[in-house]
Amino acid sequence: MKKNGFSRDFTLVVIGQIISLFGNAVVRFALPLHLLNISQSPALYGLVSALAFLPLLIMSPLGGVIADRVNKRNIMVVLDFTTAGIILLFLLLSRQVNLVALILVTLILLFSISGLYQPSVQASMPFLVPEEKLVQANAMINTVSSLAGLLGPVLGGIFYSMKGIHVVLAISMVCFFLSAMMEIFIRIPFVKRETDRGAFRIIFGDLKESVRFIAKSQKVIGKVTVIIAFVNLFISSLLIIGLPVLCTQVLEFRGADPNQMYGYLSGIMAFGGIAGGISAGVLGSRIKIGDTWKLILGVALLMFPMGGILSSAVPDMGKYMVLAAGAFLMMLCATLFTVQTMSFIQIKTPGHLIGKVISWVMAIATCSQPLGQAVYGVVFEQARGQEWAIFAAAGIASIIVSLYLRKVWIAEEMLDGGTEVVSGAYK
Repeated sequence: MKKNGFSRDFTLVVIGQIISLFGNAVVRFALPLHLLNISQSPALYGLVSALAFLPLLIMSPLGGVIADRVNKRNIMVVLDFTTAGIILLFLLLSRQVNLVALILVTLILLFSISGLYQPSVQASMPFLVPEEKLVQANAMINTVSSLAGLLGPVLGGIFYSMKGIHVVLAISMVCFFLSAMMEIFIRIPFVKRETDRGAFRIIFGDLKESVRFIAKSQKVIGKVTVIIAFVNLFISSLLIIGLPVLCTQVLEFRGADPNQMYGYLSGIMAFGGIAGGISAGVLGSRIKIGDTWKLILGVALLMFPMGGILSSAVPDMGKYMVLAAGAFLMMLCATLFTVQTMSFIQIKTPGHLIGKVISWVMAIATCSQPLGQAVYGVVFEQARGQEWAIFAAAGIASIIVSLYLRKVWIAEEMLDGGTEVVSGAYK
């Protein structure tokens, strides 16, 4: 039964997420960066990042089915313990097998677990907080994610430069173990759905039901999901591949370690996410979902000064500061957009479909990211000295995406009889 405020169980979810996401941020920062350092190849870095991301697309829909059929608390506990075990296995094998292959396999497993894990967290929100507090709850979860993303790369960069990859991964392993222990005490309402169908028929039937809902009952969810996929293609992939390449291979920092500088930059981006999460929690009821296209437009316009500074005669530290400021603002806008759209989807979706629908949204929205990462890896390797052009092209493409999102919201408002969509609810 939902309460009028944030319950003890929601608080435990938040605390567990703080610990788990911090460990996640550390390992996802350190492993790809270690690969880039030992290979010095942006193309290989982009390819491995893309291949590691592919299982997320497959596992997310399955994670949605599991989230709606299995106790969500149990899913979180088992997967956090499993992640800790995978990192322990990496530490044991790292000096005995090919490191590039080991990093790839480890990232694949971690992304697979993430695909199973995140639908359970998102699907548990409507069961832990009342509808009128969904925006604030999602804002809090996004803020926690950003906080972990702030501390993880910064501390990870420092420990990686001082102690190496093994110490960083050991810290991450402890985080996942502690998170699993915390999650054991969470109580999430769960009613077992009785069925006489076999496992494969259940999975197929549930996935078919959720696809029908997105494709026919709520087409706007499908359209928004595709738009998010293009945002990931043009913007997210560029930041994931471009920023570490710029920090470690293009910009020169006198007396500073490039890995630490990239860690600080990742932390600044996460701080932008925190600012966006806080803003969403405070301003959630004042932001119209129909105006979220302006957030994507703002992100697109930031690409031009970030790219332009790279072709200027400004000292490299000055270029770094401009990139950091742009990345901060981009994450602020992106987090506001994510909170609003996620709340919109949660409210528009029936309770028994939330896990599956969110998993499809996550899978479709991220399907373009591996492609983007692989392409950007090759582009950054082949276009050395012309990095500004990459940012300019991404900015133009993102402007087009934001204008299409504007058309989608106008059509949705007209479809609902001219009502206004505010924070995912109609008023």
